[in-house]
Amino acid sequence: MFRVESARIIAVVARIVRDVGIAEEIAQDALVAAVERWPESGVPEKPGAWLMATAKHRAIDLVRRRETYARKLAEVGRELADAEPGVDVRVVEELAESDPIDDDLLRLIFTACHPVLSTEARIALTLRLLCGLTTGEIARAFLTSEATVAQRVVRAKRSLAAAGVGFEVPYGPERAARLASVLEVVYLVFNEGYSATAGDDWLRPALCEDALRLARQLAALMPDEPEVHALAALLELQASRTAARTGPDGAPVLLADQNRARWDQLLIRRGFTALTRAGDFKEEPGPYALQAAIAACHARAATYGETDWAAIATLYGRLAALTPSPVVELNRAVAVSMADGPAAALALVDALAAGSALRSYHLLPSVRGDLLEKLGRTAEARAEFERAAGLTRNARERDLLRRRAERVGRGERSGGERGSGERE
Repeated sequence: MFRVESARIIAVVARIVRDVGIAEEIAQDALVAAVERWPESGVPEKPGAWLMATAKHRAIDLVRRRETYARKLAEVGRELADAEPGVDVRVVEELAESDPIDDDLLRLIFTACHPVLSTEARIALTLRLLCGLTTGEIARAFLTSEATVAQRVVRAKRSLAAAGVGFEVPYGPERAARLASVLEVVYLVFNEGYSATAGDDWLRPALCEDALRLARQLAALMPDEPEVHALAALLELQASRTAARTGPDGAPVLLADQNRARWDQLLIRRGFTALTRAGDFKEEPGPYALQAAIAACHARAATYGETDWAAIATLYGRLAALTPSPVVELNRAVAVSMADGPAAALALVDALAAGSALRSYHLLPSVRGDLLEKLGRTAEARAEFERAAGLTRNARERDLLRRRAERVGRGERSGGERGSGERE
């Protein structure tokens, strides 16, 4: 229950104390108070409201003790300025229920994802403050030590305080840049859950669920932002495939071999709805809208063979023009191979291989190996799959690539593991 409520509690308290680090501590204090009192007094009828009231009460007391008492009360608002010492928790509970909590939550999201922080710090702080994950859970999700995660969170809070980051929703020219930072964090969290970069598991569903929940919250809080709806659409459509992306033993199942009957139709419908909302604004589609449109092409195809690869290649071309990236070009090459044949795609991939941007990116030799295999150049294909296996840090993916190398070496087609080798 606390994990569900903690983000809103921290958001409301941060508005009062203007410090997300202190706000988190006060929220934790409220949790400790509940753990101590509820076994004796019983669980309140509205436990979330009880926690909120307790946290707000402690925040008000903290503000009173500060030397800047008058200035802080002016920032908080008239209702707190009228409060007398020793405010009854029931009074604060009434204030908590009437406060614009959604606005506070949006402020917290923009603060935790502030561009002044490194990408790693933004991700750690978001998972900590907005998703309620413990330091240990974040460390396990990203295969790092608890000490490292704890340092990232502490440093992030200090950086926000040192930079004087305001607890506010940005407007004007700054809004677009700040919103892009928020969407990037949610997108990166989802991607790490969808295709883990390292470790023994191909999927980490809990991270996907946290990112999807954040995307849905953002869409509800910012209904007039098309790229917010586009990101929600992308994640809904990608998440719809989760059940089909691994076999019984946890091994990856590539897109070509997935049982589409296992794709979640509810998530697909939600994705289509969100994509329609993104398009209602009649603006030129942004990067998330284009990626969502690509995911929608896959979702509409009843079978792999019915996929509109020409449309996907065109969409990747538009995405590459909007946000130039060698990874986008690699994905475009995969679509081109399906639409126009492997020879046309190999020329694009070879051009990427000649550069240095993807030198350590395992999907480059993976895609190249797939194209070479289709062209009958089996010895070269096997070498590419082996090189890809040596570059990936994910054990499941490494096994898949090694099996492909062995099969190509025996002169066999990859059979059930055919496909582009891309991470969808």
